[in-house]
Amino acid sequence: MTGSYEVIVQNRRLQYKFTISRNITILRGDSATGKTTLIEMIRAYQLNGEQSGINISCKKKCVTLEGNDWQLLLHQINDSIVFIDEGNSFVYSQDFAEAVKDSSNYYVIAVRNNLFNLPYSITEIYGIENVSGNKYQGTKRLYSRLYNLYEKNSPIAKKPELVIVEDAKSGYEFFKHVCDNFSIPCVSAMEKSKIATKVLESQADNILVIADGAAFGSEIESLVQLRYSKKIGIYLPESFEWLILNSGLIKSGDINKILENPSDYIDSQKYFSWEVFFTDLLIKSAKGTYLEYSKSRLNVVYKQENETNAILSKMPKLFE
Repeated sequence: MTGSYEVIVQNRRLQYKFTISRNITILRGDSATGKTTLIEMIRAYQLNGEQSGINISCKKKCVTLEGNDWQLLLHQINDSIVFIDEGNSFVYSQDFAEAVKDSSNYYVIAVRNNLFNLPYSITEIYGIENVSGNKYQGTKRLYSRLYNLYEKNSPIAKKPELVIVEDAKSGYEFFKHVCDNFSIPCVSAMEKSKIATKVLESQADNILVIADGAAFGSEIESLVQLRYSKKIGIYLPESFEWLILNSGLIKSGDINKILENPSDYIDSQKYFSWEVFFTDLLIKSAKGTYLEYSKSRLNVVYKQENETNAILSKMPKLFE
């Protein structure tokens, strides 16, 4: 499935209105914040239609998934938005991750804990808040919306003493090159799950973390919590490949169109994460040019002054 879809779920007293743009959306929050109510309303409509007193407006079918027979049920669901309430432990399993990877559906999952088997974006982790209405007055509808729990960029106030990069390959080579120019130590965490450990091990007072935001959702909470004890700046672009595509180095009108509305081009059944899509797009777009790209080893032309500055111009000023 591709595209973004507005979803409106409502009855006489309550309305939820939000847009789903990626294959994995996470709902977080304590009890009584509205996650379960939303999914119960979708379940009621699924069972009884308009007789439930609920109306759902969406260009895609909205369904719920639950129980021990989830695999059997999921085989029958295609090209739909699937809502899963907290308490369904199968969402933490590798079997579920594999099912999502090969699926034509989008998934909205209400959970209290992180899903380390799924590559979800930091921009797709939401809480639910009331924006108008009065929940204590039955004659007035309560309107609820989703809001982002985490920011993509949260820089520190001064030059970092250390930069920690998630990537161990081309992305790390580039940022190591940039950091060397500013006389800043730069290390690779080797993988996203080891970033928090790298931060804790460091003696530096001001640390900048750079990681691929498109798949960093399961790790962002632990990193944010460390900010209570350390000064940590966070820069989470979609991916390093996304930065290169945004730099304008590769001249292609198709790239600009894709970057304006990525969800219209990223097939959830083919690409488990947007990070994978942008890597594929860069490799194909740069093939046969002097900017040819490999994820395993950085083409030296990206370390040339013009190319480096083009990429840095699309980033916040993180190093000065």
